Amino acid sequence: MELTAISPELLERAAGMLKAIAHPVRISIVQYLEDGEKRTVTEIHRKMGIGQAAASHHLVILRDRGVLSSKREGKNILYYLRHKNLRNLLFNLGECCRD
Repeated sequence: MELTAISPELLERAAGMLKAIAHPVRISIVQYLEDGEKRTVTEIHRKMGIGQAAASHHLVILRDRGVLSSKREGKNILYYLRHKNLRNLLFNLGECCRD
């Protein structure tokens, strides 16, 4: 498989996204959102077993680096994966870690 050249700007964005994901809690959040559902901070912090403030902190990092998007519905902010292809990235990373 031949890889195409990626511009320095895109490489910077990709590196920023990878840095944002590179934390066990944030990997878990991304995995939780892989199904395409939009979820609130409350749903996420309960599922992860962490405090709401910690969940909010991680969600802001993921959103600011372009990993997640958010949408306001009434009083709630819903978070979801911005790119469906992140599922493939995490799957392949998991496969690499099995060796």
